[in-house]
Parts: sequence; structure tokens; C-alpha cells
Amino acid sequence: MADGKKCKLALEDGLIFTGTAFGAADTTSEGEVVFNTGMAGYQEVLTDPSYAGQIVTMTYPLIGNYGVNDEDVESHNRRPQVRGFVVKELAPIASNFRSDMLLGDYLAQAGILGITGVDTRALTRHIRVAGAVNGVLSTEILDDAELVKRAAAIPSMAGADFVKDVTPTQAYDWPEGYISEFAQAHRDHGEKIFNVVAIDCGAKMNILRNLVECGCRVHVVPATASADEILARKPDGVFVSNGPGDPEAVTYTIKTLKHLVGKLPIFGICLGHQLLTWALGGRTYKLKFGHRGCNQPVRNQSTGKVEITSQNHGFAADESSLEQSGATITHINLNDNTVEGFTHTDRALFSVQYHPEASPGPHDATYLFDCFRGMMETGTAPTAEDMHAAQEALART
Repeated sequence: MADGKKCKLALEDGLIFTGTAFGAADTTSEGEVVFNTGMAGYQEVLTDPSYAGQIVTMTYPLIGNYGVNDEDVESHNRRPQVRGFVVKELAPIASNFRSDMLLGDYLAQAGILGITGVDTRALTRHIRVAGAVNGVLSTEILDDAELVKRAAAIPSMAGADFVKDVTPTQAYDWPEGYISEFAQAHRDHGEKIFNVVAIDCGAKMNILRNLVECGCRVHVVPATASADEILARKPDGVFVSNGPGDPEAVTYTIKTLKHLVGKLPIFGICLGHQLLTWALGGRTYKLKFGHRGCNQPVRNQSTGKVEITSQNHGFAADESSLEQSGATITHINLNDNTVEGFTHTDRALFSVQYHPEASPGPHDATYLFDCFRGMMETGTAPTAEDMHAAQEALART
């Protein structure tokens, strides 16, 4: 392990942070530097494929205090996906009966470099002003000028296709619902089972578990799967997953979705929401510093009610282009008024930008999986009012 070694984080605009390394030894990593505002959930953050290509800063000051376990992993290959990890203070012990190992040991096994002793508040404030910036994290290169030069040479996240790095190479079946006694209770979804093809652009495993729990038989395909391959399985519906990078660059999945829209019900989450935007003829754009954390307020446009949601994205759907394509905006982010969900009057599809599977406290958004089931039953996209009714029904169970 690299514990005790001097480590530097250099941003492309010249800002340098010096701290102590943990995790992998003698390593240099590069990526877009972003921040996550969650107070917990660092293992889910580390293993979320949507963070591919990024160095993640946790704004909560103490990280690692409950260790790492084998259950709370979100990637299908069971490995961390981040390029690097930045914390203010690394907890020296893990105080939780579910812990299997220390965070530093976990990152060392995965070959991921972390840095502790950084003023993460100052770093976060800088990113909020300057926007997400590229950076280099290193124990090998300690010359400031060289680090900044390397950071400035990193390609932008805009235009980058990271889906190709995280999508599975082969299709597979996913039979598993909730696995932990600490998760939600198993749900009664009735007798009918729906066949769903899930397009894995970097899917979190808890999304697939929620699909099973709402009564789906899930067959997962790579993001490169064609419309013909998907239709050949005669699914009742298609799910499009989260994932990393710029949605505009994932042309192969957009092409597939263009052929599927109108032929069967489609539900998208996060990157899936953005890819559906492009498939309908809309556009996306890069946010200044993105939304990453488990405390993002989202308003249902019909009812005015607010959900506190988990999010992880650096791009957003353009509202005007979506509305021109025939979509109806159902949800808006109250921090910056960006699009958080839409549905369609003529097509059986809907999507959300946030993560209903992440359950940040109350399970506010799990009802969206029930809405997907309902859409497969009726062939009609849910309205914002339908989504609210499903949320109320779930709250009564």
C-alpha cells in the first residue's frame, strides 16, 4: 500500500493539493475531478460505473469509518470504477459489523490511488466556480509544473465515450432481487412476470435487483446490442441503464433506441434518460460541475411535491429540444431547474435523470419501477399524475 507517501493532486488550471497517499502504491492516475456530496455510500460511489474516467472527491470530511463489504458493490465486474479518490480524512479503523476490510486495503487490491489530508471544502468550492476540471493524482510525479502540464493534456469529458469501457462483453441473465437483510423488504408484484431486456451502459446492480423485485425476468445485453437482437427476444419492455461519459458519443445505443421507440415500452435512468433524449431528436449539454450526491431535490411538475434523490451525472437533457420532440417534462431539479424526468404522449416511454434504486433515506423513488411495470401492462406511458399515484400506493404498503 501507499500509506504515508507524499501525494499530489494537480488541476489543469494550475491549482495543486498535497496530501498523503493511500490505496495503490507508486501510481499516477488521470481524469475529470468531480465532487460527491453524500455523507455515506462511498463504496457505492467507488463501484458505480458512471464514475469511469473520473477522480472523485468526497465532500463529507471523514471517509472509510464503516469499511467495505462484499454486498454493497454496484458494478458487474465487482471492482471500483473511479480513476482516483480524494478525501479530507481517512478513518484509521472500520467500526461496523458488516465490514470485511479497510477502505485503503480495498483500493490497494484494485490498484486505485487515493489521497487524504486534502482540504476538500476548498477543492469543492473551486470546482463550483471553475467547473469540473481535469486533474492528475500521483505519488510518482511531484513536480508541480509537470503535473499541471499532464492535466492540461487530458481530453475533455465532452465527446468522450466511456460506455465502451464498462459495458459487458457478453449478454447475461440477471435473476437476483434484494440480497441483504439490510435492504428493502421483498415486494409483492403479483403473479405475472414480464420479460425485460436491460441495455447495460454501465448498469448499477441495484437497478437490476429492483427490476426483479417489481416482477421482471431480466436479460442484460451490452450497449452495442442492435435493435434486431433485442426484438428477437420478444421482450415486454426495454430498460436503458446509467453509465459514464458524454451521451452524444454513444451513437450505437442511440441508433438502437431510435429503432425501438414506438415498438415496445422503454424506461431509462440517468445516461439512459439522456440517450432516450437523443433518440427522440432532443439534445444534451454538459453541466458546469454536475449533480453528484444523495440530497438533490426534484419536483413533480404536476403535483408540486418534492423528492430527495440520489444523482450522479455531468450532462443534462435540453428542455426545449425535448418538448419539440413531443416529450412532456415530468420532473425538474429545484437547485438549477434542469430536466429530471420526461414522458411521452404518443410513445410508451419515460425516463428520469436521478437514481430511484439508490434509496437515500426513505425509498422515495422506488415507485418508478412499478410505473415501468404498469407501462408494460397498459402499453401507455405514465403521466406525472400516474407517477404520483404509484408513489402514494407504495407509501401505503
